[in-house]
Amino acid sequence: MQFYIRLGGKKMGIQNFSEDVLLIILPEQPQHGQEIEIVIRLLRDSAGFDVMVDFSEVEILTSGSICGLITLDKLLNGSGRKLVFFDIPSAIKQIFVRTGLLAVFDLADDQFDAIQHIQDKNSSMAEF
Repeated sequence: MQFYIRLGGKKMGIQNFSEDVLLIILPEQPQHGQEIEIVIRLLRDSAGFDVMVDFSEVEILTSGSICGLITLDKLLNGSGRKLVFFDIPSAIKQIFVRTGLLAVFDLADDQFDAIQHIQDKNSSMAEF
């Protein structure tokens, strides 16, 4: 699965990053996109993916978007999978701090760091 939408030169969408990792690239206003809902529906059928979410274009995060992210996190955690956010603008990171969600979500600095978070989870799971 791989599809993108381009608006004003900005890329957003969902892609298979690898055979078991999905990459979501959120738009400036995630509540106007359907990326989170599409991935939730996909994972309800088959939770065989870890998910990385690129926040680099996000300017506004509403309570509806936060609820979608919480739902996605619960769905993935319930199936032993990982959700990692990366490239989070400071204004958006402050929303996570103020709402107390900083401790709930796994935040990485960039895409490479997000991949490391997922690989660390997978290697620690293999030890059991």
